[in-house]
Amino acid sequence: MQSISLTPHALATLRGRLLAWYAAHRRDLPWRSAAGETADPYRVWLSEVMLQQTRVETVRPYYARWLERFPTLQALAEAPLDDVLKAWEGLGYYSRARNFHRAVREVAASYGGAVPDDPVDFRALPGVGRYTAGAVMSIAFGREEPLVDGNVRRVFARWLDDPAPGDAELWRLAEALVPGISPGELNQALMELGATVCTPRRPRCEVCPAAPFCAARAAGTQEERPARKKQKPLPHEDTAVAVVEHDGRVLLVRRPLDARLGGMWAFPFVVRRRGEEVGAAAERAAREGLAIEVRAGEAVGTVEHVFTHVRASYHAVRCAVLTGDPRPLRYDDFAWATPEEVSRYALPVAQQRIAALAFRG
Repeated sequence: MQSISLTPHALATLRGRLLAWYAAHRRDLPWRSAAGETADPYRVWLSEVMLQQTRVETVRPYYARWLERFPTLQALAEAPLDDVLKAWEGLGYYSRARNFHRAVREVAASYGGAVPDDPVDFRALPGVGRYTAGAVMSIAFGREEPLVDGNVRRVFARWLDDPAPGDAELWRLAEALVPGISPGELNQALMELGATVCTPRRPRCEVCPAAPFCAARAAGTQEERPARKKQKPLPHEDTAVAVVEHDGRVLLVRRPLDARLGGMWAFPFVVRRRGEEVGAAAERAAREGLAIEVRAGEAVGTVEHVFTHVRASYHAVRCAVLTGDPRPLRYDDFAWATPEEVSRYALPVAQQRIAALAFRG
């Protein structure tokens, strides 16, 4: 493993190369302000929240629709959570939306609707971590605040020729680079470099502005840096879903905010016990979650879905109400909805697919 030595002169040269490259090659993305324009902190913040663990092309349409629905921070602060989650529907990692909504409401209440430009104040908001703070503070306010995301981590691992650089080392390098003119542009250049040139496979070293400073390129190890982590098999949840029907409507429940998919609507479901039949588990989901007795009927179908930390199989069955009126014992709320009304509720992707199976034909 080789190493690089970034003297003050080398840092200045590298910054200059990155800024010049970014000015010439930056992608035209809807959340980027044009050269000379003042960035809107709300839009910068929104884009950074949406882009966490999500591809640019996936985010584009969500970002546009979001701003049509919530064009200002105040509009978002005044919106109910159900509307916010509906606008986020399908983007995944729903805690991002919940935390962003909470944070925006705090900004509206405590800062007069203006995103605070002090890093300490901004970092104290719900859901704001070190990366988000660095991105918003540098891009929106020109603060010399560093950032490290997945793209930057890969770039730095190659510059250092380190298969597994530690967080402290990565952040030290980011802190050394950011001081100077245009810290927001510098941070965006680093992220852009990782996204378009210093890619996970087949990096385009021949066009990289940082090539002279890259120890991995010098050693010929760029494709091996950083070392790929071995993926552990995901645990599996075998789940029964109760599609409870009554008088032409189906029963939906709103998940508790502190649960997976918190705040989202879904059909009642439970993880099956060892040896438990799907129908029996679906009946248990209604009984334990809503205090009603139902009878399981025909199968609706099975939907497979992979979350970050678990793989779930949803086995859905139709159920008819026998006795009782629903009470949300394990949920925050419930609603009876016609098949046409279900689309008005914020449902995760797997639940949308269950609904499509239940209502087809």
